This record gives sequence, C-alpha cells and structure tokens, in this order.
Amino acid sequence: MAAAEDDRLEVLPILPSLSLSETRSFYSEFLGFDATVFEDHNYLILRRDAFGSPIELHFWLTNRRDLCEQSAVYIRGGSIDRLHEEFRQKELLHLSPILPRPWGMTEFYIHDPHGNLLKFGRVSDEAPLERDDFKRKHN
Repeated sequence: MAAAEDDRLEVLPILPSLSLSETRSFYSEFLGFDATVFEDHNYLILRRDAFGSPIELHFWLTNRRDLCEQSAVYIRGGSIDRLHEEFRQKELLHLSPILPRPWGMTEFYIHDPHGNLLKFGRVSDEAPLERDDFKRKHN
C-alpha cells in the first residue's frame, strides 16, 4: 500500500441493485462513472473523478426493490454545482433543482433506475430559507 493511503480513511457506500448491468449502464452513461473497478455476478464497484475528487460506489445484487427504494448516499463537496450542470446537460430524468436547504446546505437529488437516492450537497453560501418559507417556495 502506498504511504499516502496508509493514514487516509474513506467511507464507501454499498447500495443494492436490481441489475448490475443496468446499474453500470446508468451510472456510466448519465453520471460519468467511467471506471469499472470490479464486477462479477453479484457485486459491482464503479468510480469516477469529480473535478479532482474520486467518487466510488459499490453495488450488490438483490431482487428486492424495496431495499433500493430505502437506500441513499450523501456525496458532499464544493464541486456539486459543476456536477449538477454536467447532469443537467445530459437531461437526466430524475434530477432535482439545486437549492439552498433550511439546514444550511445547498443540495440536489437523483434517483437511479432502481430507486436508490443520491444526495449531493455542499455548505451553502446562501442564507438558508426558514423551513416554512422553504416549503411554500418549493412545494
């Protein structure tokens, strides 16, 4: 192992997938995951560079849609505005607007084809809306 990696910790989500080939296709075509690190009949590891920061997601095969629909990952960093624009240009179907949230984060969301929720966020440079104002403005 390289010395630089010895002390570095990473947290990597493991999300359920109803079809690893569909997952690979969606994350590659629409979300820019251009590296398949590992793939076999029941496990998949995908990676992409996001403006100098690697994002790696792991997937395991299941036949239970409810597990996918109850799973999520939060991807946090300063480059989410550029990611949102990249995804918007691809006309991604389940892409939410990027908005300042009442909890002090600017966020957007994507649901993958199987229901996994990907939440992208950064510390907001805008004053957060009060919860009631946020609900009125965005519902």
